[in-house]
Amino acid sequence: MKISTWFGVLEMGSKGEILASELFPKDIRELALHSLSLRDSRQNLPPEGFDLKAAAVECRFVESLSEYYSLLHEVTLDTVKIQISGSLTPDQRIIQAVEALDDINETTNSLSERLFEWYGGYFPESGLNGEALALFIVKYGSRENVTPDDLLYLKSRDSMGAKLEAEDEMLLKCFAESVCSLYGRRKQIEAYIEGSMEALAPNLTTIAGPMLGARLISIAGSLEKLAAFPSSTIQVIGASKALFKHLRSRAPSPKHGVIFSHPLINTSPWWVRGKVARALAAKLSLAARIDFYSAKKDISLEGALEEKIRKIRAANPRPPQKRQEGGAKPQKKRRK
Repeated sequence: MKISTWFGVLEMGSKGEILASELFPKDIRELALHSLSLRDSRQNLPPEGFDLKAAAVECRFVESLSEYYSLLHEVTLDTVKIQISGSLTPDQRIIQAVEALDDINETTNSLSERLFEWYGGYFPESGLNGEALALFIVKYGSRENVTPDDLLYLKSRDSMGAKLEAEDEMLLKCFAESVCSLYGRRKQIEAYIEGSMEALAPNLTTIAGPMLGARLISIAGSLEKLAAFPSSTIQVIGASKALFKHLRSRAPSPKHGVIFSHPLINTSPWWVRGKVARALAAKLSLAARIDFYSAKKDISLEGALEEKIRKIRAANPRPPQKRQEGGAKPQKKRRK
């Protein structure tokens, strides 16, 4: 009978004696990896009560019990390190990237507004904001440095803004460089999310787009959890406040959550958005399950969704008419 242990494979006799042994090298990482594979396979495990430490000494894997326990301690620590390092799965990395993108967006928007108000006192006629304004400040600084070939040259010459001193100009340029750096980091994270989503969930990326698909995974917690959600949950995911308000009171139920950002919904007439959201959520649920369980791209999903949306819009070309209230109900005659 063969027995697989963390230090080797043992050939056991009918009376429990060791007939032969195939010992592994005393490499900590290799022993840790073998221990993990042994735990996952669960094949040829030692019987209950089997003395591993005595067997390791008997087959000359170690010279003493102290060496056995010391080596086992190192292998166990390395096994835990491997498990921790492997816990950050691809969908978890995408979730971290989405959360980092949200933080960068919040910071960038706040700093861009501050830069707009700050520089607006010196050149209020620029009409620039956001990244365009930051790039303009990094390039020119003061409006007096604008070259004649620039479209804002005439406005810079006739501006009613205050004069920008050299010290303030240097400070504004440094501030604008920081804002430009944040915009660059945002583009870098977006590119990372797009590439990761195409590799992890190609069907979800095709239907929802990389950014919306990544946000759905982030809200759900993982691709596995998203694949387990019914389409009705995916339809309203991200609309928890409106959903709870509907459950607590008589507020109307939400027709869509974060999937409203999908072009098929936000470009549809208001009276068919609910139907479009249900159709889209059904395909998103199917795409997430295909990605998680088979990881094969189904090229028919996108065409089927477009055909479904076309039928919905064709069947509802005009908004529904309001119900006309009838005349006053006749009052019941009171009995004398």
